[in-house]
Amino acid sequence: MKRALSASFGYMKKADMFLLILSIICSVFGLVLIWSSTRNFAGGAGPFLTVQILALILGLICFVLFSLVDLDSIATRWKALLIFSILILLSLRVFGYGIDGGYRIWLRFFGIGIQPSEIVKITFIIMFAYHIHYLKEYKNLNSFFALCQLAIHFAIILVLLPDMGNSLIFIFMFLTMLFLAGVKLRWFALGSAIAAPIGFILWHSETFFHYYQRQRILAPFVPSIDPTNTWWNFQPHRSRIAIASGQVTGQGIGQGTQTQSGGVPAQWTDFIFSAAGEELGIIGTSLVILLLALIIIRCFYVAAQARDTLSALTCSGIGAFMLFQTLLNIGMTLGLAPVIGIALPFFGYGGSSLVTTFIAMGLVCGVKMRTVSPWKRPL
Repeated sequence: MKRALSASFGYMKKADMFLLILSIICSVFGLVLIWSSTRNFAGGAGPFLTVQILALILGLICFVLFSLVDLDSIATRWKALLIFSILILLSLRVFGYGIDGGYRIWLRFFGIGIQPSEIVKITFIIMFAYHIHYLKEYKNLNSFFALCQLAIHFAIILVLLPDMGNSLIFIFMFLTMLFLAGVKLRWFALGSAIAAPIGFILWHSETFFHYYQRQRILAPFVPSIDPTNTWWNFQPHRSRIAIASGQVTGQGIGQGTQTQSGGVPAQWTDFIFSAAGEELGIIGTSLVILLLALIIIRCFYVAAQARDTLSALTCSGIGAFMLFQTLLNIGMTLGLAPVIGIALPFFGYGGSSLVTTFIAMGLVCGVKMRTVSPWKRPL
């Protein structure tokens, strides 16, 4: 017992408790919003809270475990991670299922749904960081294309899957990590020149972008698109009404007109930010943004203090996915970004997303634990 207590106190001294506490606060805050958004459902909020609480407990366990694992020992097994990632994503083509006849983005085991693309975010970040770290001449043309090849493996699979939101997050992580690694801007210009005509062709191809998908992407930027259309503009339209009605202090938890009547579809998942806006007002949404901003800043701070390139780029990749996913989700709820199925980290309902985010935070914590403070370094 004494050993266990001693080990626990020792871990708490070394661990990034600031990051852990922020993550727990966000998750508990999210539980309150999920409860409010689902309390009037036929089965009540119980099933949703049960799944989210179990995911939170599992996430905390994963946080501790992944903070104790040396990142190098994971990264050196990048081939196994790559094979695992490809297989689990391809398995969706055969065993995947969607919600309400939706896209095949979930796997189900013993009644538990898992979203593989969430897991692959972590493996991708580690593999990509490893390649940049160990390819000493990564600024050369051959090495640059070697890095692109790794990203293309995922891009091909994600293009086959109707999961546009996560595809965008992968692209943003890819570009952010390359930029922070010191790749010259001319290579970004060259990549843009190559990607532009390819993107133009794909945009006009019904195989890759169906009509309703193009309408969803264009909806925030084209006022003439019908705001009441259920397929591409109805959710952000109702979400803006909910957020605006909250004003400064909100209508109160469990009292929001839209939130309690189901006026915003999927409000407990991708549109949880609108529930915060309606029931807690500007004060509530500002708190959500502040908490997430602190976590993102912490990730980049740990990256800046990291002992090596691998650790720094891993934390940077995690910070990048947290940043872009947060901006994209909030943009969706405000009608400033297309609705493409991205959850708000920590807050939105979803066990896979919550556990994956805690794993990411655990990796950042592990880097922090193995980083020598600048004040303690020998002169």
